[in-house]
Amino acid sequence: MTNASNMTPALLFPGQGAQAEGMGKDWAEAFPEAAEIWSQADEVLGFSLSKACWESGEEVNRTDIAQPGIFTTGVAILSVLEARGFDRFSAPMTAGLSLGEYTAHWAAGTFDFASGLRLVRLRGEAMQAASEANPSGMMSLMGATDEQAEALAKVGSEFGICQVANLNAPGQLVLSGEHPALDAVEAAAKDHGVRRVRKLVVAGGFHSECMRPAADKLAAALEETEIHAPKIRVISNVTAAPVETVEAVRETLATQVCAPVLWEKSMRWAIEQGQNRFLEPGPGTILAGILRKIDQEPEVVPAAQPGDVDAALASANAS
Repeated sequence: MTNASNMTPALLFPGQGAQAEGMGKDWAEAFPEAAEIWSQADEVLGFSLSKACWESGEEVNRTDIAQPGIFTTGVAILSVLEARGFDRFSAPMTAGLSLGEYTAHWAAGTFDFASGLRLVRLRGEAMQAASEANPSGMMSLMGATDEQAEALAKVGSEFGICQVANLNAPGQLVLSGEHPALDAVEAAAKDHGVRRVRKLVVAGGFHSECMRPAADKLAAALEETEIHAPKIRVISNVTAAPVETVEAVRETLATQVCAPVLWEKSMRWAIEQGQNRFLEPGPGTILAGILRKIDQEPEVVPAAQPGDVDAALASANAS
């Protein structure tokens, strides 16, 4: 494991929901290193992922396009920083929200770009298929406590699959499940002290048993993928602790599809280790906003646009 100063920024990578039409295009136009990553992605997948992300409008929001697109954007941005002197293995730790955990593992040297891209493409396809086979969704509980979320999940489970899916930050909790279960949650929310709920615009009930077929397909693919022990600490969504062995990587990435995302616990673990600076290479700045709700002290430097390069490198080189 690489040891580094707490002042060296940890790397954070966003998950699905960060996608936007055109993501990564400005990087590819500005930097040859980013253009090369997108070219590789098109070649590995056998179709133009770049065109799907840059020119196809709403298609970028499809689970099977958004996931490889976000992954490729993160890798392309980090490749630009690496070409200008940044050493990703100098980061003391890394983490990614849901899908972003794959980008974190690539950054940690767990697998190469082509292997990671094939995994996230399969993950997206399998999750899309599971969503179509079993109509389901996700629901945000505004201002709910963990206890309220668990109670409402229990209410919903009387009508179908219903689980706590994301514990992102205080008051930012998400349930996942079959539609009748979520309808029951919506009806019961006020009785449990939750004033507002909102159904999310997603393909299905991610991070719940609705995704079991996807988890099984992913587990099989992970067994066939060449995986190495991470060179830097990768904080697992499933355990909110570092994953250190090849076996643990395979197990946590397969489990993650049906298990709750423990993002708040993951970030609190990092902060408890003394980590107070983070770098967010990827589309948007979603994780910076979430971290502010968890703890306002840490600094998060974005690397979302080509104009962020100098500040990102300065942050990475500060000590």
